[in-house]
Amino acid sequence: KISELETRIQTLIEDSKNVRALDTALDVSSSGSPVHCSTPATIVQCLPGARAPDILANLKVLANAKRKYSKIVIHAGANDVRLRQSEITKNNIKEVCELASTMSDTVICSGPLPAYRGDEIHSRLSSLNGWMSKWCPQNNIGFIDNWTSFWGRPDLLKRDGLHPSWGGAALLSRNMAHSRRVST
Repeated sequence: KISELETRIQTLIEDSKNVRALDTALDVSSSGSPVHCSTPATIVQCLPGARAPDILANLKVLANAKRKYSKIVIHAGANDVRLRQSEITKNNIKEVCELASTMSDTVICSGPLPAYRGDEIHSRLSSLNGWMSKWCPQNNIGFIDNWTSFWGRPDLLKRDGLHPSWGGAALLSRNMAHSRRVST
């Protein structure tokens, strides 16, 4: 199990739906909570403690294959905010999205979850969510507002106030699956 949701970033990548191509998804996660994908031939990979630069490095490896993906869903959580460098975090997320945009015509960012663990983390996550909710649409990146669906629902997080409960992981999975269907 992963000890911190506070530093969570997940990436889901669906392979393009070319003739005879399998639909695949890559979930780069710092959370021990599973993200369930109903896409056939889904591949899930977890990177505990992943931050935006880690996701960027993984996307670069995938980009070397020169494949086009139908959709890329990036779950940006709190792994970067603990560094207390908001502008660097924003630039790192921009860089991830820019690379993802060269690999797919449809890129979606899944926003952070509200953490109930101290005012500073909560404030930084709220600020990141607000920035992403504006920046993503302005740059042709879809945005999943997990903040709204998790807000006021402590039952969706474990007792530590950071990690999603099973119900929270299921909701996060549904949010991501819904965004993939809607953007088709």
